[in-house]
Amino acid sequence: MSSAITSPISADLIRAAGVKVTRGRVRVLDALHAARQPLCHGEMESCLAVDGEAAIDRVTLYRILDSLVACGLALKAVDIRGVFRFSASGARRQHASHVHFRCTDCGGVFCLKAEPPPAPKLPRGFRLGEVEFDVRGTCAGCSGRGGS
Repeated sequence: MSSAITSPISADLIRAAGVKVTRGRVRVLDALHAARQPLCHGEMESCLAVDGEAAIDRVTLYRILDSLVACGLALKAVDIRGVFRFSASGARRQHASHVHFRCTDCGGVFCLKAEPPPAPKLPRGFRLGEVEFDVRGTCAGCSGRGGS
Protein backbone atom coordinates (compact mmCIF):
# COMPACT_ATOMS: atom_id res chain seq x y z
CA MET A 1 0.00 0.00 0.00
CA SER A 2 1.30 3.41 -0.94
CA SER A 3 1.93 5.76 1.94
CA ALA A 4 1.62 8.82 -0.30
CA ILE A 5 -1.30 10.79 1.06
CA THR A 6 -2.05 13.78 -1.16
CA SER A 7 -3.53 16.23 1.33
CA PRO A 8 -1.51 16.78 4.49
CA ILE A 9 -4.26 19.02 5.90
CA SER A 10 -6.96 16.35 5.59
CA ALA A 11 -4.54 13.70 6.84
CA ASP A 12 -3.73 15.84 9.89
CA LEU A 13 -7.43 16.41 10.61
CA ILE A 14 -8.15 12.70 10.38
CA ARG A 15 -5.18 11.84 12.59
CA ALA A 16 -6.20 14.49 15.16
CA ALA A 17 -9.70 13.00 15.26
CA GLY A 18 -8.17 9.71 16.36
CA VAL A 19 -9.00 7.83 13.18
CA LYS A 20 -6.59 5.86 11.00
CA VAL A 21 -5.42 7.89 8.01
CA THR A 22 -6.21 6.11 4.75
CA ARG A 23 -6.03 7.31 1.17
CA GLY A 24 -9.81 6.86 0.82
CA ARG A 25 -10.60 8.96 3.89
CA VAL A 26 -8.25 11.70 2.71
CA ARG A 27 -9.81 11.72 -0.78
CA VAL A 28 -13.34 11.88 0.62
CA LEU A 29 -12.52 14.61 3.14
CA ASP A 30 -10.72 16.61 0.42
CA ALA A 31 -13.82 16.32 -1.78
CA LEU A 32 -16.09 17.48 1.06
CA HIS A 33 -13.88 20.50 1.71
CA ALA A 34 -13.81 21.38 -2.00
CA ALA A 35 -17.59 21.06 -2.46
CA ARG A 36 -19.67 24.20 -2.77
CA GLN A 37 -22.72 22.50 -1.28
CA PRO A 38 -23.50 19.30 0.63
CA LEU A 39 -23.08 16.21 -1.54
CA CYS A 40 -25.17 13.07 -1.74
CA HIS A 41 -23.50 9.69 -2.11
CA GLY A 42 -23.86 9.68 -5.92
CA GLU A 43 -22.41 13.17 -6.25
CA MET A 44 -19.51 12.12 -4.06
CA GLU A 45 -18.88 9.11 -6.33
CA SER A 46 -18.81 11.44 -9.35
CA CYS A 47 -16.36 13.83 -7.65
CA LEU A 48 -14.03 10.99 -6.77
CA ALA A 49 -14.21 9.47 -10.26
CA VAL A 50 -13.04 12.72 -11.87
CA ASP A 51 -9.73 12.84 -10.05
CA GLY A 52 -8.24 10.06 -12.21
CA GLU A 53 -7.68 7.67 -9.31
CA ALA A 54 -9.24 4.28 -8.75
CA ALA A 55 -12.91 4.39 -7.86
CA ILE A 56 -14.03 3.79 -4.29
CA ASP A 57 -16.76 1.16 -4.22
CA ARG A 58 -20.16 2.15 -2.87
CA VAL A 59 -20.01 0.25 0.40
CA THR A 60 -16.53 1.53 1.20
CA LEU A 61 -17.63 5.10 0.41
CA TYR A 62 -20.61 4.76 2.78
CA ARG A 63 -18.29 3.44 5.49
CA ILE A 64 -15.79 6.25 4.96
CA LEU A 65 -18.53 8.89 5.10
CA ASP A 66 -20.02 7.35 8.25
CA SER A 67 -16.57 7.19 9.90
CA LEU A 68 -15.95 10.86 9.10
CA VAL A 69 -19.35 11.76 10.57
CA ALA A 70 -18.70 9.62 13.67
CA CYS A 71 -15.38 11.32 14.40
CA GLY A 72 -16.80 14.82 13.82
CA LEU A 73 -15.07 15.67 10.54
CA ALA A 74 -18.24 15.56 8.42
CA LEU A 75 -21.89 16.42 8.83
CA LYS A 76 -24.77 14.26 7.58
CA ALA A 77 -28.22 15.74 6.92
CA VAL A 78 -31.31 14.58 5.10
CA ASP A 79 -32.60 16.70 2.22
CA ILE A 80 -36.27 17.19 1.36
CA ARG A 81 -36.30 13.98 -0.69
CA GLY A 82 -34.93 11.88 2.15
CA VAL A 83 -31.44 11.67 0.60
CA PHE A 84 -28.44 11.91 2.91
CA ARG A 85 -26.11 14.79 2.08
CA PHE A 86 -22.63 15.25 3.51
CA SER A 87 -20.45 18.30 4.13
CA ALA A 88 -17.20 19.02 5.93
CA SER A 89 -17.83 19.74 9.61
CA GLY A 90 -16.18 23.16 9.46
CA ALA A 91 -19.09 24.05 7.21
CA ARG A 92 -21.44 24.16 10.21
CA ARG A 93 -19.81 27.35 11.51
CA GLN A 94 -19.86 29.03 8.12
CA HIS A 95 -23.44 27.90 7.47
CA ALA A 96 -24.84 29.06 10.80
CA SER A 97 -25.15 32.70 9.74
CA HIS A 98 -27.21 32.44 6.57
CA VAL A 99 -30.24 30.85 4.94
CA HIS A 100 -30.22 27.81 2.67
CA PHE A 101 -32.35 27.27 -0.42
CA ARG A 102 -33.37 23.66 -1.09
CA CYS A 103 -34.52 22.83 -4.61
CA THR A 104 -37.60 20.64 -4.58
CA ASP A 105 -36.78 19.31 -8.07
CA CYS A 106 -33.11 18.29 -7.91
CA GLY A 107 -32.60 18.25 -4.13
CA GLY A 108 -29.72 20.74 -4.36
CA VAL A 109 -28.82 22.91 -1.39
CA PHE A 110 -27.64 26.47 -2.07
CA CYS A 111 -26.30 29.12 0.30
CA LEU A 112 -28.16 32.44 0.18
CA LYS A 113 -26.70 35.77 1.22
CA ALA A 114 -29.46 36.34 3.72
CA GLU A 115 -29.40 36.26 7.49
CA PRO A 116 -31.79 33.87 9.19
CA PRO A 117 -34.53 35.35 11.39
CA PRO A 118 -33.81 35.62 15.12
CA ALA A 119 -34.31 32.52 17.23
CA PRO A 120 -37.75 32.23 18.83
CA LYS A 121 -38.30 33.03 22.48
CA LEU A 122 -38.64 29.71 24.25
CA PRO A 123 -40.80 28.84 27.23
CA ARG A 124 -39.22 28.64 30.68
CA GLY A 125 -37.04 25.57 31.07
CA PHE A 126 -36.42 25.07 27.36
CA ARG A 127 -32.87 25.37 26.00
CA LEU A 128 -32.14 26.08 22.37
CA GLY A 129 -29.61 23.71 20.83
CA GLU A 130 -29.65 24.55 17.18
CA VAL A 131 -31.65 26.49 14.59
CA GLU A 132 -31.62 25.80 10.87
CA PHE A 133 -33.50 27.92 8.38
CA ASP A 134 -34.24 26.67 4.89
CA VAL A 135 -36.40 27.98 2.09
CA ARG A 136 -37.69 25.67 -0.61
CA GLY A 137 -38.51 26.10 -4.26
CA THR A 138 -37.01 25.47 -7.68
CA CYS A 139 -33.39 26.42 -8.40
CA ALA A 140 -32.29 28.33 -11.50
CA GLY A 141 -31.02 25.18 -13.20
CA CYS A 142 -34.31 23.34 -12.75
CA SER A 143 -36.42 26.40 -13.60
CA GLY A 144 -34.49 26.80 -16.84
CA ARG A 145 -35.26 23.28 -17.98
CA GLY A 146 -38.99 23.50 -17.37
CA GLY A 147 -39.09 22.35 -13.72
CA SER A 148 -42.09 23.16 -11.54
